[in-house]
Amino acid sequence: MPSTSRRTAAAMAALALTGTLAVGYTTGDTTSSGSSMRPAAAQPSPSGRDCWGSGTSGDDWDDWDSWGPGMGPGMMGRDDCSWGPGMMGGHYWQRGDGIPVKTLNQARQRADAFAGRLDLRVGEVMQFSKNFYAELDTPSGKPATEILVDPADGDTGIEYGPAMMWNTDYGMHHRGQTETRVSPDQARDRAQQWLRNRGSRLTAGEAEAFPGYYTLHTLREGKINGMLSVNASTGAVWPHTWHGTYVATSER
Repeated sequence: MPSTSRRTAAAMAALALTGTLAVGYTTGDTTSSGSSMRPAAAQPSPSGRDCWGSGTSGDDWDDWDSWGPGMGPGMMGRDDCSWGPGMMGGHYWQRGDGIPVKTLNQARQRADAFAGRLDLRVGEVMQFSKNFYAELDTPSGKPATEILVDPADGDTGIEYGPAMMWNTDYGMHHRGQTETRVSPDQARDRAQQWLRNRGSRLTAGEAEAFPGYYTLHTLREGKINGMLSVNASTGAVWPHTWHGTYVATSER
């Protein structure tokens, strides 16, 4: 298959998978601690490979190596099992210069270059074992969206998951404004209950409001472990399973 057709096929499968994930976590986040956390009816990749590991439950949900889409150099769409924003182009993604990103300062530079396209500013930048994460804020300092920087080559784009599917200002469905029915405190309580239902020992941190949803750090003994998001309208919970192990943070 020509590379262009292959990428198109991967993009279509990725979009389908993203929708499947949203449905899976929306309808399945009230199950008991022993239930599987594998997204419902995840679709196979164009090559036929299964992008998801075996079913995961309980506290194993933060065992990042056991499940999740393909990451690393294929994060932005060059691998069958990737479903990152790179496959959608436009304002969602900016190609890197091919130079590996190894430090928080380098990641901030890549984030700055991307943020300028949206007239936004870079806030918190975090380093994980699989990618760099950055929060983008409006000029007035209000959280706007979340992005990822690929450490392999500097590719930068809107973070998949909640930032892509739930963000009502900068996501794929930005025209679909929804009513905010969940407060920050309720979002934290919802996240904590979601963790507790799965037997996790993690705790939910402070809820930070983005357009249409909240993102919270998950904490282990008070230290950052990972992230999850809560939909501001429905209360659905979506864990950020694509980061890997937390390394460090650079504040604004």
